[in-house]
Amino acid sequence: YLVEILTPKQSEEDFESSLAVFSKRYNRIVKQGAIVSIPDNPLGNLHFTALEVIQYDELAVQPHQLLLHINTFHRKVDLDAMLEQAEQMGVRNILCISGDGGPRLPKLEPEDLDISAKSVTSVELLRYIGSTRPGRFTLGVAFNQYEPMEHELKKLENKLEAGASFIVTQPVVEENAAIDELLRSDVPVYLGAWMSANVRLLESCVGYPLDSLSGGYDPVQKLRWLQERFGPQGYYLSLLNFNSSWETVLRQPGLVGT
Repeated sequence: YLVEILTPKQSEEDFESSLAVFSKRYNRIVKQGAIVSIPDNPLGNLHFTALEVIQYDELAVQPHQLLLHINTFHRKVDLDAMLEQAEQMGVRNILCISGDGGPRLPKLEPEDLDISAKSVTSVELLRYIGSTRPGRFTLGVAFNQYEPMEHELKKLENKLEAGASFIVTQPVVEENAAIDELLRSDVPVYLGAWMSANVRLLESCVGYPLDSLSGGYDPVQKLRWLQERFGPQGYYLSLLNFNSSWETVLRQPGLVGT
């Protein structure tokens, strides 16, 4: 299991309290045997970086129990510094995504990476990390099954050619032909599991109306459906409620390893 947690926002009023919450959740995930997954400025909001918070809180890095997200909204000097710090801290797994922009977030440009592409996407980011730090990281990518299937599968093919070796999908809430097609490949897949009852937020995140959920959404029941439908598979848990005993809904052992 990959369990997502967010670092404090840079606009956080009570930073110390937010740090304590992050540390408690981080250690709880690791103790469970799952993998901590930390987004990079989600939805274009400025957050403290995962590495800053881990280092500040003096949290232990278990290389196979941490997934660091990196998107394309960074200055090149900051990207290089982040990769250098990640390597020094023992990080091994990185999810490369294009990411969500914002007015305060700089965007990598093709000339920054000395390439001739029209723009820098997750594909260019994969190639850059793989070429400048060969063999240092295990790189993964996102898959959006709500986009036209042929288009998204072609994008995935480019990502795999660029060096991706695992895939994380958008939350799976219903039968989907693209997911079935994806699971026919030999590449490890983590299926997204939306662990909040807030369906409207889910719709805004995936950019797709989920009319089939208009009658309500039970995240625990949906996770059980995923586990029964897809069996011993990797799962990515978003917006997990840490006030509950979520460990009891994980039917299979934590998937720890490369």
